[in-house]
This record gives sequence, C-alpha cells and structure tokens, in this order.
Amino acid sequence: MSGKRLESKHKFSRRIGANLWGQAKSPVNRRNYGPGQHGQKTGKKSNYGIQLLAKQTLKTYYGGIGERQFRRYYQEASRRRGDTGELLIELLERRLDAVLYRMKLAPSIFAARQFVNHGHVLVNGKRVNIPSFSVTDGMTIELREKSKQIAPVLQAQNDNTREVPGYMEVDAKAMKGTFLRAPNLADVPYPVRMEPNLVVEFYSR
Repeated sequence: MSGKRLESKHKFSRRIGANLWGQAKSPVNRRNYGPGQHGQKTGKKSNYGIQLLAKQTLKTYYGGIGERQFRRYYQEASRRRGDTGELLIELLERRLDAVLYRMKLAPSIFAARQFVNHGHVLVNGKRVNIPSFSVTDGMTIELREKSKQIAPVLQAQNDNTREVPGYMEVDAKAMKGTFLRAPNLADVPYPVRMEPNLVVEFYSR
C-alpha cells in the first residue's frame, strides 16, 4: 500500500476515534481522537452527521469503495426482500476482496484488493481479477500456486488477532477456502460497531 493511502487510512481511524481494522499498529491505539488541532473537540452531531459517519465508516472499512458503487449496493439491498441493512452487509461480505481478507489469505482489505487486481486469486479454479466480484454460496477461493509464498500472504496466515468467521471454511495449509453461506450482521467480525441501519436512513432521506 502506498504511504499516502496508509496515511489516509489511519487518518480516518483517528477521525472516528476507533481502530477500524483492529490492527496492532494503528495510531488510534496511542491517540483515540481525531487528527489536527481540533481533533479533541466534542459536540453533539446532527442525525445527518451520525448517518453520514456510519456510511463513511462502512465504505472505508471495505477499502474505500466509491460512492457510486456503494450506492448501488444500497439500491440492490433495498430491492430485495428482507432487512435492507442486513442485506447490505451480505452484499459487501460477498465481495471477492472481502472474502479473501476474511479467509486470512491477505493481511488487509487493501492488500486483498491488490492481490485480486494482480491476478493472484482463483474462484472455482478460474482466475478472477475483479475485487467486487460477488462470491456465491459453495464457491471455492484460493491463491495461485506461485502466489502462496508471497510475504504478505504468510503474514496474514500468522495473524493471531483474526479468526476465520463461521460462514466460510478454510484449509489454511492449502490456502483454499469455501464460502458457505450469507452472513448476518452479528456473524461478521468487525473490530468496531457497524450500523447499516443508519446507512439505510442516510440513503432514505
């Protein structure tokens, strides 16, 4: 990840006062207030401000998804039958880069996106280089053989701060996993509280 992008990522974590990805080296572990001279200001946010922050937090967590694409996820979730917030989370968790990250085959969501872009990932045995590719139940995800010894992959495998969630199954030795089912919000191991209901309220305004 470029230094500029890393700085931007940490800046957002400080802004919300939370370690968004649960990383040991996050600056929020040392200083849990926003960046800049006004970072320690407190004050009551408007409903709009609260909803906007919830949206920005969710977007940033998944690697800074663009507004147009994120809105499309909301629109797709709202068209389906069921709880729109829960369905939004499901659509985000089905992204190939998110699945790769959850399976501990990449150290971060940003690295996962890069791996996919560079052709390191196979879905049901075929190379897929689109990070937003939607993984369906029963699909297998793995790294290409020559990609399995990349240093960041080994780093991810040895990360004891993360566990593979129950809606997927992974053979760590083979670096291969299966997406089993759609998760509920409660199933997703977010290090911080996510509030998709507020995101729905934001777009429903």
